[in-house]
Amino acid sequence: MDLSYRPPLEIAKQSQGLGPGNSSNSSGKADFAWQQVYKRFKPAREGLREAMCTLGNGYFATRGAAAEATASRVHYPGTYMAGVYNKLNTRIAGRIIVNEDLVNCPNWLFLTFKIGNGDWIALSTDNVLSCYQELDMQRGLLSRKIRFKDLKGQRTTINTERIVHMAAPHRAAIKYTIIPENYEGWITIRSGLDGTVQNTGVARYRQLNSRHLRPVSVGNFNKNGISLLVKTSQSKISISQAAKVRIFTGNKELKPRGKIIKKGKKAIFQEFKIFVHKRKRYDIEKIVSIYTSKDKGVSQGRGMASLTRAVRSVKKSHRFDKLLKPHIRVWDALWKKFDIKIQGEPFSQKVLRLHIFHLLQTASFHNRMIDAALPARGLHGEAYRGHIFWDEIYVMPFFNLHTPETAKALLLYRYRRLAKARENAAKNGYKGAMFPWQSGSTGEEETQVVHLNPMSGKWGPDYSCIQRHISFAIAYNMWQYWKTTGDLNFLNHYAAEIILSIAQFGASITGYNRRSKRYHTDGLMGPDEFHERLPGSSKAGFKDNAYTNLLIVWTLLKALEILDIVPERHKIRLCKKLKLNKEELSKWEDITRKMNIIINKDGIISQFDGYFGLKELDWKAYKAKYDKIGRLDRILKAEGKSPNEYKVAKQADALMIFYLLPLSEIKALFHKLGYKFNKHILKKNYDYYVHRTSHGSTLSEVVHCYIAHLIGRHRDAWQWFLNILKSDIHDTQGGTTPEGIHAGVMGASINIAMKAFAGIEIFDDRIGIKPDLPKSWKSIKLKFLYKGNWISLSMTNRQVTIFIKGPESKKCMIPFEIYGKPHRFVFGKIYKISNKTKEEN
Repeated sequence: MDLSYRPPLEIAKQSQGLGPGNSSNSSGKADFAWQQVYKRFKPAREGLREAMCTLGNGYFATRGAAAEATASRVHYPGTYMAGVYNKLNTRIAGRIIVNEDLVNCPNWLFLTFKIGNGDWIALSTDNVLSCYQELDMQRGLLSRKIRFKDLKGQRTTINTERIVHMAAPHRAAIKYTIIPENYEGWITIRSGLDGTVQNTGVARYRQLNSRHLRPVSVGNFNKNGISLLVKTSQSKISISQAAKVRIFTGNKELKPRGKIIKKGKKAIFQEFKIFVHKRKRYDIEKIVSIYTSKDKGVSQGRGMASLTRAVRSVKKSHRFDKLLKPHIRVWDALWKKFDIKIQGEPFSQKVLRLHIFHLLQTASFHNRMIDAALPARGLHGEAYRGHIFWDEIYVMPFFNLHTPETAKALLLYRYRRLAKARENAAKNGYKGAMFPWQSGSTGEEETQVVHLNPMSGKWGPDYSCIQRHISFAIAYNMWQYWKTTGDLNFLNHYAAEIILSIAQFGASITGYNRRSKRYHTDGLMGPDEFHERLPGSSKAGFKDNAYTNLLIVWTLLKALEILDIVPERHKIRLCKKLKLNKEELSKWEDITRKMNIIINKDGIISQFDGYFGLKELDWKAYKAKYDKIGRLDRILKAEGKSPNEYKVAKQADALMIFYLLPLSEIKALFHKLGYKFNKHILKKNYDYYVHRTSHGSTLSEVVHCYIAHLIGRHRDAWQWFLNILKSDIHDTQGGTTPEGIHAGVMGASINIAMKAFAGIEIFDDRIGIKPDLPKSWKSIKLKFLYKGNWISLSMTNRQVTIFIKGPESKKCMIPFEIYGKPHRFVFGKIYKISNKTKEEN
């Protein structure tokens, strides 16, 4: 399998000319649809601004905190690197617990100044005269203009520009411009690398130990350069940073002598004094390089090797404007592949681009060189302690359809932890591979043992690790990658083994009941999470969670199908390695015909056995009593009640399967199990569960949006979609986004735009297209990659225009189903297909 690494600029060149209608504006000037703008300094909203203005490149990301800031009640300048985790012990509620965190790495941003002998500038509502901050998504550039006045009445304009380099993954840069408006005199500039930082970005985790970094060394070089080397306390990952500062006025470089200030080996700062003149411009350029001992070519534990590379990289670096050019070129190349153009509705346009932007900063083509997956909250903060959950299931279609090399890298993270998943299964008495609900560095279960309820202030047990559906979500992701890319090599060597191993696990957690003549599961939790056990039961988990049972059946069917797809030699190898025999395969087939799903006489699918016996909640009363009831579980527990007693759900559970699979596949699945299914039953289940769900997870609105669209509730679907778009940019959950973006929601918003509104469905043997755009969308333009062929689409509700560009060596006809009718198209031609039904209407 080819895992070779292609330079970013090579990718940029190859992305040119992919077909009509999809390239971004290359003029270099951003417009409203490419900008996220903040026009006032609001300390209470600074955390949200910092998360939404994070810059990254897949290797590392840094929150959009002010360069002058340190961690405080207002600011939190965090930097997070893909795959850099560390474990610490804490005594909580009378026991020692171990928590693994995505480490907040040293703060490379720090850059400030003071006028004369005054104080270092500290921006506040008292001294800021005006503030304008702009995130330019098209160019990956964060800029800010601030005018402030000190106690002496001295006014200063500060302009900053910042990048985390998309072409050179180890590099970042700041251009910090000072313009004295009404004074002249000496100013002192201070730049630093600060290794004293801790993981304190999430209030409810602050009782946990959070000091992950141990100092190793600080140093300086070439009169204007400083370096820092730290190491994580448990995982022993060395993190090296080097920075150099250059100061210019016009084209003239000032070379003041620097003063070094060290805080032991934990932090290092450098100060420069310059004389400034009224209304003149002074550019301070800080270029930074970051390496770790995990990097390719750096031996694990060889901290000095990573430090040498960081220093060498900074010494060779160019000025900010020269560094900016290749960075912009790579972003332009990415937008040519990923952009979705919406005509008619500017809010959808901007936020979809914002979501694309943040996903590309969390995982990019650089991940081919990194052993890391996609944290549920991005590389944007410390929520969920940077762990990897099932949220990938919402995001992987985005990468599958645009950058398979990134998708493959994320899936290989799971494959590398397959041995640990087998070990987890065996420890719990099961066969095959059982992946953890929360994963970090090793593939061990990282779910916390106890959880803090911020409403009651009490710690209680956390049972969420029994959400075994995570394993079947991984099987689903593997299959979807294969279906979209046709990458048989990946299927043969990686995906097949994982799917077959998960199928073994799925079969082993089922048990046959002779009385019911059905297979059952027990002790499991679905996506809901509010329900942990039946009332009066001492055992956590439930019998026959419908979503999990259906996913097990789906996984077993795909596992059996894989054995017919892979070449005979790989089939023999896999069966031998996994000890698969005819008896076990026969049991798999039997489960796919006899798995138990509880459906009442009205056609409502029971979330789990016993659900229909729970009490109804007075939703109206709780909505009147509390401002927000998303986390109804915490509210009920704080009142001394239990969500286990009520028909309440945090998010879509029984409905989840309808988001993942085409209705035709679900109908076949139910029919094989001996149950009736049609769209009318789907409508009834939607109506039943939507009124019993608090939507305490942003992912819940995603599923309800898609199903509402499926059943023709277009007004509801549009409202759900707007809620999805607002969730992070407006922090609709009231404080969660400052702790990190919701990557799953961002990926799902793009998936809904493509799958629901554009009507694109990737079947096993064809591409289905049936646009059903929202009323405010006049048209949509996008492109995606299907089995090595770029499909460019421009569509309205009345017409679909298609252009296909593929490799010259593999010209073939691609099967489509458009408006329900079959078509086959060749490369290089533009096809226009009209919707006769719409025209007749």
